[in-house]
Amino acid sequence: MLYHLVAGFLRCSVMLCTGMANLSLTTIPPVEVEKEIASTPVIEGIPTTGAYLPAMHPFDAAMIAHMKAHRIPGGALAVVVRGRLVYARGYGYADLERQTPVQPDALFRIASVSKPITAVAILTLVQSSRHRLDLDAPVFPLLGLKPFLPEGKTPDPRLNAITVRHLLQHSGGWDRERSGDIMFQHFQIAAEMGIPLPVDHTSLIRWTMGRPLDFDPGTRYAYSNFGYCVLGRVIEKVTGMSYEAYVRKHVLAPMGIRRARIGRGQKSERFTGEVCYYDGDEKTTAAYFDRSKQVPTPYGFASPQTMDAHGGWIASVVDLARFAVALDRPGVRPVLNPSTTAQMYARPAPPLGHTADGSPTPTYYGLGWMVRPLAPNGSANYWHSGSMPGTSALLVRLANGLSWAVLFNKRADGDIDGALHRAAAQVSEWPAWDLFNRYR
Repeated sequence: MLYHLVAGFLRCSVMLCTGMANLSLTTIPPVEVEKEIASTPVIEGIPTTGAYLPAMHPFDAAMIAHMKAHRIPGGALAVVVRGRLVYARGYGYADLERQTPVQPDALFRIASVSKPITAVAILTLVQSSRHRLDLDAPVFPLLGLKPFLPEGKTPDPRLNAITVRHLLQHSGGWDRERSGDIMFQHFQIAAEMGIPLPVDHTSLIRWTMGRPLDFDPGTRYAYSNFGYCVLGRVIEKVTGMSYEAYVRKHVLAPMGIRRARIGRGQKSERFTGEVCYYDGDEKTTAAYFDRSKQVPTPYGFASPQTMDAHGGWIASVVDLARFAVALDRPGVRPVLNPSTTAQMYARPAPPLGHTADGSPTPTYYGLGWMVRPLAPNGSANYWHSGSMPGTSALLVRLANGLSWAVLFNKRADGDIDGALHRAAAQVSEWPAWDLFNRYR
């Protein structure tokens, strides 16, 4: 599958609930960052960039071990302690051919870590006095699109029951395990509709509206990239702005994030500061924009512009760290009010987030986040991962004030989250500095 599976969520959640409950705030006195940069080491033959501190070496060791085990060319890590960016590091190569090292603020594709961004954007409209989007509003009547129907077929009547909340919670009615991931069926869609490649959002949605749902909306969780694609169109319909323009202006800019944007498909179209992407086996695939052309898999499997709201963003680990801080410390950079924030993390109504006998599950998907409640104080840990050819991504926010963001320029299995939890447990002194001002 092109994106992480539920099993990945569950594996991640096991580490999120263990240890680190009482984060020590013993700190290393501030030092001159430039002096630390001058001492940045090469670790086990892999170049590193960014301010280095020996006390934080367990994080470096975890990143290097993961990259070597999975032959990942490049990666980046950001660590936050209670609102301060205390570690920002680049590892390996952004461009293997040119031997260009990854910088701490290098731009990477973030895959499904795009979904929390879309969820926050939707929630800004829910709390808006101007737009007043209702989480329980039916989506397809709002969009007003006409289904593309095979001859003799009629639309699934359940379409009109799908709400904004269903899409945010992955309960809209599409199951990629049963009928495939709609977002990557572009060749079939183009052929059946008689349209050119690449397939645009409107055509993709109209084609899907002509197919039956896999289950009744709201009755179960089934991870859906398509559902978040539709949410992007809801944002456009309600605001009259493009999805990217709205998110950059009303979500990211207030958080101090200015370089994140929707990526481009081809290597030659990379933005300044963006890494190259690798699959490790020099595989090729038919290009999403021209089926007759074979291109490296990370540059051909799908269009970032089409994936926008579910997996199309590029950002740095520093950007993701800012995103985490804005949500964890809303008084500093307010985007969502307390009531809306509570809705984002709330456990879904049964049967979602519950076992067959009605008991609450240890983890659940809220509105754009995986959530693990921590008894008995009502706090919780939040996270989202992402994976696609050429990319692995992870953003973790712990109730104890510790967060991290990790990005790699190759897709790879492996428990980097568990390794970083173990690294954090080995740190006895945390830096007193805040590196956010260094990266704009």
